[in-house]
Amino acid sequence: MTTEYRAEAPTRVTFPAVSKPHPENSASALVVHSLLQTKRLLVRWARDPGTMIQAIVYPALMLVMFWAVLGISITKATGVNSLYGTVPMITLVGAMFGSIAGGLSLKKEWANGLLGRFWVLPVHRASPLVSRLLAECVRISLTTVLIIAVGIALGFRLDQGVLAGVGLMLLPLLFGVSFATMVTALAVNAGKAPLVELLSLLCTLLLFFNSGFVPTAAYPTWLQSFVENQPMSCAIDAMKGLSMGGPVAEPLIKTIAWSIGGLIVFTYPAVRGYRRAAGTPP
Repeated sequence: MTTEYRAEAPTRVTFPAVSKPHPENSASALVVHSLLQTKRLLVRWARDPGTMIQAIVYPALMLVMFWAVLGISITKATGVNSLYGTVPMITLVGAMFGSIAGGLSLKKEWANGLLGRFWVLPVHRASPLVSRLLAECVRISLTTVLIIAVGIALGFRLDQGVLAGVGLMLLPLLFGVSFATMVTALAVNAGKAPLVELLSLLCTLLLFFNSGFVPTAAYPTWLQSFVENQPMSCAIDAMKGLSMGGPVAEPLIKTIAWSIGGLIVFTYPAVRGYRRAAGTPP
């Protein structure tokens, strides 16, 4: 008796298909890489007590202090609730000082060599700057909502409807993105010069010379033109009109012009400075 052996066919092992990575310079890579780096920045800021205090806690406390120390007296002197000026002012202050804290964090990453390490990775070249602006948008939005919530608890009201309220919340975002672009440009082009730190002094001066602190008419005549047309006053006046009523078109146009002008002036220095900072030590 003979036994026949038949060779069995080899079993095929199939592996799941591996998706191809996005090309480094593609639009999809820009979106994916920017979102990943935005998450990194937000987590980093959330774990930094200094950034959280300067960006979120400090503006809210400042609003309460202004209201308790000066707000009631200003309301009695002018006949208008001072919160309609101080709430818009503090939302802008929160956007500005938060951006300054972000600029200082950027300088630390440059000094530690982190920018250079990210630059040599296979990521979209524009994603680091795009992610910073996206993270700033998230931070400014959260700060604005918090400050307005505190203002509502103190007596601030959105009397002009839902659309006006949404427009009021978008103005600090527009203003803040433009300011953040300027801070980024200064941070990556300053080297060891304390330009970002000096910028906080300028912001402090603007804090006390705007139409949110006291009405423009309360300033000396020779100073009123500057106070009325400086960027913070334009945004504050537009936000006043969107909350309590009053002129909106003129201050809104001025705010948009200041913001777009800042983006035009500082975007190229920010991009060029970042490329240079990523390749060289400070």
